[in-house]
This record gives sequence, structure tokens and C-alpha cells, in this order.
Amino acid sequence: MSGASTNATVNAPDADFVEATVVLGAQWGDEGKGKLVDILSAEFDICARCAGGNNAGHTIVVPIGPEQVEKTFAFHLLPSGLVNPRCTGLLGSGLVVHLPSFFQELDALQNQGLDCSKRLFISDRAQLVFDFHQIVDGLKEVELGGSSIGTTKKGIGPAYSGKASRSGLRVHHLFDHETFASKFRKLVEGRFKRYGNFEYDTEGEIERYKVLAERLRPYVIDSVVFLHQALSSGKKVLVEGANALMLDIDYGTYPFVTSSSTGIGGVCTGLAIPPKLIGHTIGVIKAYTTRVGGGPFPTEQLNDIGVHLQEVGREYGTTTGRRRRCGWLDLVVMKHSSLVNGYDSLNLTKLDVLDDLDEIQIGVKYLVDGKELPGFPADLDILAKVQVEYVNLPGWKSSIASVTDYQSLPQECKTYVEYIESLLKVPVRWIGVGPGRNSMITR
Repeated sequence: MSGASTNATVNAPDADFVEATVVLGAQWGDEGKGKLVDILSAEFDICARCAGGNNAGHTIVVPIGPEQVEKTFAFHLLPSGLVNPRCTGLLGSGLVVHLPSFFQELDALQNQGLDCSKRLFISDRAQLVFDFHQIVDGLKEVELGGSSIGTTKKGIGPAYSGKASRSGLRVHHLFDHETFASKFRKLVEGRFKRYGNFEYDTEGEIERYKVLAERLRPYVIDSVVFLHQALSSGKKVLVEGANALMLDIDYGTYPFVTSSSTGIGGVCTGLAIPPKLIGHTIGVIKAYTTRVGGGPFPTEQLNDIGVHLQEVGREYGTTTGRRRRCGWLDLVVMKHSSLVNGYDSLNLTKLDVLDDLDEIQIGVKYLVDGKELPGFPADLDILAKVQVEYVNLPGWKSSIASVTDYQSLPQECKTYVEYIESLLKVPVRWIGVGPGRNSMITR
């Protein structure tokens, strides 16, 4: 497998500073974080995930083997940095892990020629997701009815609920089988009392996890010790965020959010990396806006523009296959995201999707009763009333898919990029112009 393009570089933290570099989603997810992580991981020793579960999804297209045959890899739970054969993957304590899905994804990668042996680890403090969590996830959505959140039904929310109520089971519990079995039975009985006796083979599941535990054992480590030893010895750590800031349990469009901290705070809590050891923070932002499932979307375009973005951008979920809702770029969202996460630089992705548009709009202000809101509102009733003020920029009406350097982009394209920078006051360092690893311009 080839390394990353020589153009795709980042100022990786110097060993003397012992800092981690962080890649975070800046909108509602699906921004293309995996591609940047794949490119950057060639320069890092460890790629770690800090939050979420297999409700996330990244699709990465990379050349594999001596013949450099391009293959498409779908990541859901495992770190995208595993695409680089010299990079070690880590699932941190902040994750919730469904072990059958973990091994299914790992086996699929191995079968595609990606050898992950002895370079993938999981924290002994990570929470476990069981099949009954996934059943409950669906039952909770039925309860919500018309106000459905749009969950992926992967059991993520119920697993985090169990964690918060201190009734969940963690990876380390697997290795005392009798205690695990006793706790597991109590957990399932509690769900039966809450939702009725849904079909579930409790004892069969206990035996299944006895086998899974032994297969998992070589992957399990104390991730706190592992990461801090790595940082103190000068190893370079890349943190891969999941979901995105607008799906954050605190700062997203609650309750239409995921159940974890998807921003910079989740890096600290999910990997036990203190703030002083976080160096460069990169926000990944799509050149337009998408979201999956329910919830408000002020710049959504329920018209030909929305269809164009959806079809040209191939906006279908890696994990669920669901069509994504599409709209213009929303810089009110991005200002909020930047305030919370403190981005040092941005990766603007899928800019080529805008190639054929005569005019491109950018949402720059939210107005309610003619008055500009000072920020992104917490109250969704207020958000439902906002009028978006747009700026109109000319399209470039030409393909940028083969462009390899910034100066060769059409002037209208550069104007679009630089307008985003001027309003956010954050430099755009990477620009995605296609799905492949080499389709990334670095400034």
C-alpha cells in the first residue's frame, strides 16, 4: 500500500511537545473525516477513536497491494487510520462497542487484504453494546412516534443510558464469566420490566459472549497507560472523532443528537488525554450541509438544488444507506462549531459537488422577527422560526476533479474558499475535490 500523497502533509506535533492531533466533524456528520484521517495517518503512529460506536461510518478509497489496486473500505467502529499498515488503531474508553459488529468489520477488512493483526487495541474501560440494546433502541423510537429522533438503531443510546445510570457492562467484565453472567441477566430482566418480554435468548447470549471474550482478549489493554506511554516516548497520536459537533449531546440540536460528546471535550474524557496534550485541532467541513434523520436544518433545500447535492454528492449513509438531507453551507452552524471546538485549521470536503451550479449560496445569519441571533440557539422552537440570510456567490461551472494545487482552481472557486475563511477566521488547509486519496489539495 502506498503512503499518503506528498502534498497531503500536516505539521505533526514534535516529540518534545508530546501533543495529539485531533480531527473532528464540524457539522452534522458525514463530512469525510475518514479520508483526511487516512491521509494523515501515514505520518502518525497511533490513530485513536474517543467516542461513539458503530453508528458512525466512513468510506475510504485507497490503493492496496503491489499492484496498487483501488479498493473501497467501509469503516463503522474501527479507526480509519488502520488503512495505513504502519498505524496502530485504538478504541478508547469513551466508546460503546458491539463485539459481533467489531469482529465482523475486522474480518471484512482482513478479507479485503488489510492486515490489522497486532495493531488494533480496545480499552478495558469501553462500554459494551448488546443485541438487547439494539432491540430497545427500536422500541424507544416506536414510543417517540412522530417525534422520532432518527437513530441508527445500533443500540448506542441505550448503551450510553446504561453507562450514565451505572448499570452498564464494560469490556473488563467479560473476563470474569460468572460475574458477567449474573450482571447480564439482571440487565435483561430490567429491560423486560420496562418494555415487556420481547424475544431474546438471554442464556444463549451469555454463552456467545463467553466465546467472544476469549477472541477479544488479545486486543484488550489499559488505554490510559498505553496512550500516555506513547505520548511520553514521542509517538505521534492522531485522534479520529466520530459523528460531529452538531450531534453532540450538549452542544448539538438536542434531542436530535447522538448520546456522546462528539466535540473536543469527548477527546479528553474518552481517551484520558488532558487539554494541555492536545495540539492541532482540525475541523472537517463539507462544502455544503447534510444531515441524516430527524431534527432542524435551517439551510435545507427541498428543491432541485437539494436533489443535485444529494445525487452528485452520492449522499447515502455508509452505516444505514439512508439518503441524507442536503442544503447550502451554514456558517452560523460553523461559527458555533468553531467556538466549541477551537479549530486551528479546516478541511473543506466535496467542493467538486458544486462544480455545475450557476450560483452558490452561503447561510451567514439567523434572523428572528428581523433581529439577528447572537449564536446558534439551544431552543429548537426558536430555531424553527429563523430566517436564514444568505450571500450569493458565482459558481465556477467547470470540473475541478483533476486540480492538484490551489492556485489552479478557478477564481470563483477560490473566492468561495476564502469567503469561508474570512467569516470563520480559520484557515482552510485541505480541500477535497474527489473521493480518492489523491483528490486532496493542500495549501
